[in-house]
Amino acid sequence: MSPEAVQRIHDSFAAQSMMETLGARIEAVAQGNVRSAAPILPGARQQQGHGHAGLTFSLGDTAAGYAALTVLPETVEVVTAEIKINLLAPARGDRLVAVGKVIKPGRRLCVVTSEVFAEADGKASLIAILQGTMVPVPR
Repeated sequence: MSPEAVQRIHDSFAAQSMMETLGARIEAVAQGNVRSAAPILPGARQQQGHGHAGLTFSLGDTAAGYAALTVLPETVEVVTAEIKINLLAPARGDRLVAVGKVIKPGRRLCVVTSEVFAEADGKASLIAILQGTMVPVPR
């Protein structure tokens, strides 16, 4: 990807106030693939002290959406049409990492997936898998 295309992804991500609130950042951008991460902050925990499923979902959805954006023209953004999540384990640890991937790109629909990992003591554990559809919309 060109440096301008990568910058476009970063700029769009930075415009999301939700990701700013969660402390999320993009860590890597490649064609059809985006990795983002967020700390499990005190305000994003559920009643047992683990990362809330809402944090897991938000981070996974966003990584998948930006993965889709990497394969689309500069004239569009994306919105989620539908996405499902399978929660596999509690979000125990210090931060979550989401890896979004494009499964099938298209001009009208992009099928995407993401895996979300919880990191604790230097180890990453898969805690969720998401699959969904992104729709390109004019910028």
